Amino acid sequence: MEGRTGPGRRRPAPAAPPEPSARTVRRTSSRGAVAVVTARAAATFEPVDRSAAAARGFVRDALLGWGVPEVVDDAVVLVSELVTNAVVHAGTAAEVACLREEETVRIEVSDRHPERGLPSFANVTMNSQRYADPDGEGGRGLLMCSALSSSWGVEYAAGRKTVWFRLALPEQRPGTRYALPSLPGGELPTTDGPVRVAVVQLDDHGRVRHWNADAETLFHRPADAVFGRPWAELAVWPQTPGLGLGDTLRLARWEGSYAVRGGDGAVQEVYGTHVRLRDSQGTPTVLCVLVREADRAVLRSPGAPGTAVEGATTAVEPLDLLVGPVSPDDLSSLLQRIVERARDLLDADASYLLLTSEDETEFELRAATGLAGPARRFSRLPIDAGAGRFDSARLPAVHEDLAVRPTGAAPLLDGTDLRSLITVPLKVEGRLTGSLGVAAAAPGRYDNEDALRLQFAADRIALALESARLGELERLRRGSLSFLVEASDLLAGTLEHEQTLALMAQMAVPTLSSWCAVYTTGTDAAAGAELAFVLHEDEDRIDALRALLDKSPAPEAVPSPGARPWSAPAETARALGHPVGPELGETVVMPLSARNRVIGLLVLGTRHGVRFRQEILELGEDLSRRAALALDNSRLYSERTAISQAFQRALLPPELPKIPGVEVEVFYQAAGEGNEVGGDFYDLFPIREGTYGFAIGDVCGTGPEAASVTGLARNSLRLLAREGLDAPQVLTRLNAAILDEGSRARFLTLLYGELTPREDGSTVLSLVCAGHPLPLRLRTDGQVDQAASPQPLLGVMDELDLVAEELVLAPGEVLLCVTDGVTERREGRRMLGDDGLAEVLTGCAGLTAGAVAARVHRAVERFAPEPPSDDMAILTLRIPTQRQS
Repeated sequence: MEGRTGPGRRRPAPAAPPEPSARTVRRTSSRGAVAVVTARAAATFEPVDRSAAAARGFVRDALLGWGVPEVVDDAVVLVSELVTNAVVHAGTAAEVACLREEETVRIEVSDRHPERGLPSFANVTMNSQRYADPDGEGGRGLLMCSALSSSWGVEYAAGRKTVWFRLALPEQRPGTRYALPSLPGGELPTTDGPVRVAVVQLDDHGRVRHWNADAETLFHRPADAVFGRPWAELAVWPQTPGLGLGDTLRLARWEGSYAVRGGDGAVQEVYGTHVRLRDSQGTPTVLCVLVREADRAVLRSPGAPGTAVEGATTAVEPLDLLVGPVSPDDLSSLLQRIVERARDLLDADASYLLLTSEDETEFELRAATGLAGPARRFSRLPIDAGAGRFDSARLPAVHEDLAVRPTGAAPLLDGTDLRSLITVPLKVEGRLTGSLGVAAAAPGRYDNEDALRLQFAADRIALALESARLGELERLRRGSLSFLVEASDLLAGTLEHEQTLALMAQMAVPTLSSWCAVYTTGTDAAAGAELAFVLHEDEDRIDALRALLDKSPAPEAVPSPGARPWSAPAETARALGHPVGPELGETVVMPLSARNRVIGLLVLGTRHGVRFRQEILELGEDLSRRAALALDNSRLYSERTAISQAFQRALLPPELPKIPGVEVEVFYQAAGEGNEVGGDFYDLFPIREGTYGFAIGDVCGTGPEAASVTGLARNSLRLLAREGLDAPQVLTRLNAAILDEGSRARFLTLLYGELTPREDGSTVLSLVCAGHPLPLRLRTDGQVDQAASPQPLLGVMDELDLVAEELVLAPGEVLLCVTDGVTERREGRRMLGDDGLAEVLTGCAGLTAGAVAARVHRAVERFAPEPPSDDMAILTLRIPTQRQS
């Protein structure tokens, strides 16, 4: 082929490169033999500033056209430096020739100034004036040739100097080649003269930012005259229904015909391709590549309507991978239809489609058909996994025979009998968004034409797939936010440790995983994690899964954030032949970290053949952070509740003694959630043989503060009564003890009595009612009267004048003692009061002590619909009726 780029002129290319003359200074290659030239391209570039850029483009296009992209980067660097030396330092035109040889590519750069020096070498002194300074600009291109090329040299002729270098082509891996178009000579388009390719670059507002030399020639407008002008002022857009110029400039890619106003007033019909891309700063720009309408075959995409050359024997047949309506809400079904149609249209045995992750570092398998082995949905693969460009996912490629490729060349096909493979990239605005692969069992099934057909089809669906993928990601984000809000509400609604564990698992299954396990760790890190809760989406599998996890070593409590794989359950299942093993898929462990320590582990697992999506893992990490804090709160609450209840139970009296000839029943209820003891208290204890003390009291207030005075009162009563003091003396000493508490002291109402059963069946009581609700006596005929008189309460005055009152309970009579939580029970403005309590007690004649206490309690509960807000204690003493012998 013959190449031309930028401001240059074309010249005939010789059939072979010139042989080195006797004056040649070069480093010969180890091959020695003259290489056979299989293709040649040449161009001349005038000594202007744009020539280096034009030469780079010429070399890049030539090498890519020959299908040798492996050496493009090095060749472009060297040619750029050599052409710059020729046109800037030598001040002459530069001739560039590219020669394709069997095992190398040889590139020659010639200029008309042979007197320039050479770079210094190791065996020549650095101060020699004959050689260039290696640290200076002169000769730097030759030093780069020495570093990058396999061999290079300089040839001198009369009035001419040629610098050449060879780049060795890497040995092509067996079974793979690039999918590059190749057409028979009869199908090549014709042209009536030099083809002018105008390149116009527009900014995001549609203003001209670049205008190449061919654009100047084609449209008769110099670059300076068009810079900054809106493209709409120059373009003549067809006045037909459809997209306008502004709309097409917003498309990722557009191709078609319109016209451009020339500087001479004429209108030039053009055929163009618009490609929207981003510059190095990320700013959107539009690249317009334009040719005359007569030269449209140069730009028109193969497979487009009207592309086939008249008389051609073959043409690239387009593929249509989208059949039926595209539902943006069901991306999975859309992808599955695409891979199945790609498989059918290319007569393949398998097909798959990969989409890039959000950070564009990995591929994720989203749809597949005909694959087995390691191919699992949502499997992740690095985008640039290959060692060379033949394995790059950014280029279309045909793998003719995977059997002769190293293992791992196509990871999704490892372990299968598939040998032929085509892979094409999905790109939107130059950005890689996915990859489509089609495979067959027979080797050599596909060629370049199949790859081109698949690439054209992939280009047409790439934008629709990316739009659907972005819609799916947006729905996932919204769903994730709703999920996390609901999870936070549920976890905040309980402080029970066991319930928190259950909620964690229930939120994970089945939304995030097929099964879930929660491990907890103690304060001793060496003890390891303990299995606390297991849940499976199939309830019948829970017991078997728990048994497997019990036999598997617990995961290590590593504080590092994020999910990490855990293979212990699968390995244990294989070793023991456990029935759950074949059902296990991917398993990950996430730490439950709260307050700078790991308090547990959240394990999530999938079904066999399913992998976690990255979005699901990220959602699981968010859940684990919230659940860890809730779990730690519930743990702290449970520990403190257990401590509190232990202390409260110590304030309650032990088992009540059995008193011969007296029925005793007690009901006690402390106000407040989690409180077992409040400000109300009771006690019944032996003082001496045949005599028992009893008490019921009420400390000012409720809760732990009141309970502390309760403990003081109950223990002091027992101690003082057993010292032989009578009832008034006991209460006087107790009053002094309460006052000694100082600021912690609280006043106390107390009914204290001592009872002594008689042989005749009656019971004598000595009572002191210190500010407490008066006890009520129920006679056998149903009459109710007060059994004591009020006296000063305790904890207020230093000096008390207390008097004991004697009372005899006959058989069948009842003494009811309550706290103010009973008498002050309210509903709005109504209060039960002493009269209401007496009325309830009147109906209890003939009932046992337990029945009386139960009826009083029921009356209090039913008096108002809301639960009681005050502590409540009921003590009932009844003298049973003597049986006749």
